[in-house]
Amino acid sequence: MDCVLRPWRLEDAGDLAAALNDRRILDNLRDGLPYPYTPQDGADFIAAMLAADPHAAYPFAITVEDRAVGSIGAFRRENIHCRTAEVGYYIGASWWGKGLATSAVRQLCAQLFRETDLLRIFAEPFADNTASCRVLEKAGFQLEGVLRKNAVKNGAVRDMKLYALIREEARL
Repeated sequence: MDCVLRPWRLEDAGDLAAALNDRRILDNLRDGLPYPYTPQDGADFIAAMLAADPHAAYPFAITVEDRAVGSIGAFRRENIHCRTAEVGYYIGASWWGKGLATSAVRQLCAQLFRETDLLRIFAEPFADNTASCRVLEKAGFQLEGVLRKNAVKNGAVRDMKLYALIREEARL
């Protein structure tokens, strides 16, 4: 199964809320997302993404048959890291195991390396999030190291892995 990345639309707010009302997803994302996650929370997020600097934020809905089933975005770093971006993504649980996240990561990275001056795209999944680590590996990212005791999530100290894809190694 394949997916299409497209800009967010306000009418995606309900689908976004449906996906994010799952603790299995929230437990692997950074803090700051409300729970329960309402359609209004989704609309607020979408409005913020639509208003973001298009040279620094690259947010997209992951869609199947034009319905939002997940989210992906890359966010440019600053200062000496201005040609580096961090990618983050999730897929609604009912769509897991269909290759959508890998397809979305590949599509976004190819687009960013074609259309921007980015040299490096990286991700920092929790070390025990084997599914997300596998997505990155299948998309061509290289494991650069383990960031030991790098985060506190839900009161637990967790390791993270650092993966990166550089322009010269990307399959465009």
